[in-house]
Amino acid sequence: MDVDDEHFEELVADALDSLPPSLGEAMENIVVMVEDWPDVEQLDGWGGTLYGLYQGIDLTQRTPLSYTGFGPDRITIFKGPICRAASNEAALVEIVSTTVIHEIAHHFGISDERLDELGWA
Repeated sequence: MDVDDEHFEELVADALDSLPPSLGEAMENIVVMVEDWPDVEQLDGWGGTLYGLYQGIDLTQRTPLSYTGFGPDRITIFKGPICRAASNEAALVEIVSTTVIHEIAHHFGISDERLDELGWA
């Protein structure tokens, strides 16, 4: 499915806006970005399709001594793979929403295994 950058970014913003306010308020020092495709470094040997990526130190690992002077953590949502997988607008919205929630969960220290158990993988 082909959509312009502005529409895709709106879908990401809508997914972020759908979070409960208490969850949004608990997020610390993080930026959410949209890129077209993951680069080689972001893929880091990943053999599957990468819709999103969390890069940083999750909240469960941060301490005042271990997390001083760091730039913001990053969540990157990849437009190309998501649009390629979506067959229609409803599927696009669902994949974007699931991906945003999945990557935010990593920010809170939730593993891929646990996300799979919860149906958010």
